[in-house]
Amino acid sequence: MKKYTQMLFLILTISMIGFTNINAQNNLPDALKKAKLENKQVLINFSGSDWCRSCILLRKTILSTNEFKDFAANNLVILNADFPRLKKNKLPKEQVEINEKLAAKYNPKGQFPTVILMDSDGKVLGRTGYKKLNPSEYVRHIQSIINN
Repeated sequence: MKKYTQMLFLILTISMIGFTNINAQNNLPDALKKAKLENKQVLINFSGSDWCRSCILLRKTILSTNEFKDFAANNLVILNADFPRLKKNKLPKEQVEINEKLAAKYNPKGQFPTVILMDSDGKVLGRTGYKKLNPSEYVRHIQSIINN
């Protein structure tokens, strides 16, 4: 039953955040392992998907675009740490605990959205969030964080 719940959560999370072409992970160790195997970086997206206006804008104007999805598919492993408030979007208890631990370490001030970029060893390369950029500009912004 636990495995079924985790799989259902992953399917719901991927469809909710618009990463249908990106193999999103739901915990950091799995994301780091995948990043190492595929020679990619990890992007952690701290989001309030159903209440944070800037989080919703980031998802709609950047993260769900084909341009960003193509870039991410080739360069990133996505880890979405979502903190929804609406009852209908409630996450499984296990995922809430995983997200809270991630937030305690990487987003202790609770700023939303926060995007953390790290290498496959878990070293934080930088952080960003929503910016009024088009997808191309945002991809370049992410690349500049990775390359510095």
